This record gives sequence, C-alpha cells and structure tokens, in this order.
Amino acid sequence: MPTTSRIGIVGYGRFGAAFANLLAEHGYDWQGWDPAASVPRPNAASDIDSLLACSELIVLAVPLDRFEKVLRQLRPRLSSRHQVMDVCSVKEMPCRIMDEVLGDDIGHAGCHPLFGPLSIARSEPLRVVVCPSDRHRDVARRARALFCSIGAEVTEQAPGQHDRFMALTHAMAFFIARGLLDMGVDGDLRWAPPSFAALAASIAAVRADAGHLFNAIQTQNPYAAASRRQFIDALTAIDRRLAEGPNSPETGFADLDQGIHQWLG
Repeated sequence: MPTTSRIGIVGYGRFGAAFANLLAEHGYDWQGWDPAASVPRPNAASDIDSLLACSELIVLAVPLDRFEKVLRQLRPRLSSRHQVMDVCSVKEMPCRIMDEVLGDDIGHAGCHPLFGPLSIARSEPLRVVVCPSDRHRDVARRARALFCSIGAEVTEQAPGQHDRFMALTHAMAFFIARGLLDMGVDGDLRWAPPSFAALAASIAAVRADAGHLFNAIQTQNPYAAASRRQFIDALTAIDRRLAEGPNSPETGFADLDQGIHQWLG
C-alpha cells in the first residue's frame, strides 16, 4: 500500500531511474534530484532543498565513491522527520558512515536491491537485502514494507554478513564476466549452450555498467580481494590437474577410462 509521504530520490542514474519507475508503477509519489542527470519534469525537484522539503523518506542512489560526501552535504539540511535509505551494493562502509554522520537523530537503514535495469527488463524476481541499524529498527521495517509493496522478496542481514556473501557471489560473477569480456567473449551469443546463459547475463550486466558498480564491488567490499585470490588459486589448481593429463587420479578421468575398458571387454 503506498505511503502518504513522498519519497525523495537523490541520484537519477541507471538504478535511480529504474527504481523511480517501479515506485510509480505501484502508485508511489516520488520526486528526484540529480545535478548531472535529467529527471522527468513532473517529478523533478528544482534543487536539493525543494526535494527535502516535500519528502520524508530519502533514498540515496549515488555511486559508492560519492556516498559519504553527498551524505555529509545533506546532513545539515536533514531534520528528525527525515529517514534515509541507501541502495549501495556494499553495506559495511555505508552503514558505518550513516551511523557516524546521522547518529541517533536521523533514522536510517542500509539496503541492497539485488536488481537493476536489466533484471527488471527481464522480469526477474526482485530481491532485497536490508541491513538494519540497531538505533533505528523502525526505519528497517519501513524499508522492508516499501520493497515488499513493489513485489520484492526481502531478507535482513548484518552488513558484514552481507559483504562476505556478496564477495563470493556478486563480486565473483562480475570478476569472471569482466575477464571473459577482456578475452573477447561478447557479441552474438545465440549459439552458446544453455549452460552459458548465466554467464551471458553477467557479461551483459558488466557491459552495461559504466564502471561504478564493478569498481565498488571489487574495491569497496573488504572481502572481495580475498575471494578473488581464492578463486584464482582454485582455477590454478584445476588447470594444473588438467595439465597432468586425463589419467591423473585428481581429474576423475582415470576411473572412467578403466570402466570403459571393462565395458568394451
């Protein structure tokens, strides 16, 4: 059920625009402001003060590397009636910064929508992780209700738990896709086998990204570097076993070869 208060979106990039469209489809009144992007006129705030004046829930949809600067610039303009929600793909850092900058006075919650313009266009399920602040559990409940109302499945995680899991999944998917793109695997993938479908989707996401998301999940997630090293070590070990030949016990082909010989007599 739509809330009566207007939602203010700071940042109208690829995600901000996609999220605004979802809100509009579900009857929410929203207003957006972005100094570098064009917001549709009926929903465009003339400046940041106008947006804050008529909005209670403020969604910060800005790149992670600008998050702290934007939040600190907003802080003097915020009052106790405002609640702040971020949508960054990494959670430890923005949640820590919100606790530090907003404290007890301004309610806030960390959120990671696990969807973007491409997944929305493909009608994939909408899923969201909410990372509550112990100081403002009510804001986390409001964020959960908002996302549930637009058809999303929502779970709660601690920021560190979220980042560890994303380092093994989100960061790895983009890392692999970036490598495949750099190898020249792109273009017409119609004849790729179905087993490649998930990788093709990751390649499309990396290709569409301006670099902000890739850099954020690789450099700002404190666990991503270790996951990349573990992944490279695992690939190196697999490559070494394959190089030892099909009869290497570790490849699993030796037993298969013996079974074929027995079957052939």
